[in-house]
Amino acid sequence: MSALAYSYSEPYKLPAGALALVVHGAFFALLYFGVNWHNEQPQGMVVDIWNALPAPQAEPVKVVLQPVPQVEQPRPVTPPKADIALPAKKKPKAPEPKQAVEVKKPPVQLKQTVPKISEAELAQQAAQAEQGRAREAQVAATGKVVDEYVARIRAKIKRNIVMPPDAQDNMQAEFDVILIPDGSVLSVKLTKPSGSIAYDEVVERAIMKAQRLPLPPDPSLFNRFRELHLTFTPKEKE
Repeated sequence: MSALAYSYSEPYKLPAGALALVVHGAFFALLYFGVNWHNEQPQGMVVDIWNALPAPQAEPVKVVLQPVPQVEQPRPVTPPKADIALPAKKKPKAPEPKQAVEVKKPPVQLKQTVPKISEAELAQQAAQAEQGRAREAQVAATGKVVDEYVARIRAKIKRNIVMPPDAQDNMQAEFDVILIPDGSVLSVKLTKPSGSIAYDEVVERAIMKAQRLPLPPDPSLFNRFRELHLTFTPKEKE
């Protein structure tokens, strides 16, 4: 059994020994070269001996030139293009030469001759003017007569008024009175109460009691008294 095993392992001993020799040879070579590299002798130094110190030399001044910063020039700004094209301006037209204006002279008006008025026409105009003045005088006289008789009527009615206890000076009662030609009262109507029923009734009774009311003798003036509008207040004096 051992002889058989020896016969199988014998062929591998030669390569193993060769590998061991190569490894040991490389190791000894590394040691040899490494020792020789550290045993190199240093080179010699040369020293100069001076009797005196040399004069110090001025060190050259170094001038450092700094670059000048460049200033950026502003770029020209181009205006944005308008989306809508503006119409081109029209050149003003040259003024047209003024034409000579022909001035027309106003026509010469002939003086109209005023017709002469005859004496008869003058007399007629004077008569018309006199009639106008007469009518104005008659209207004024009629108005004076009417005012006089209205005052007489109001005075006769007020003499019949008996003031009630609650009468005040600021009260005012208005009546419409209708008369007949002999001065009798046909109707009495209260158009604006005074605020006091007692005062309104007293005035209405005084109107009925005062008939026949005074009227002017001229019957043509009765139309001015047919419908009277009378106002009464306690503060009036006779």
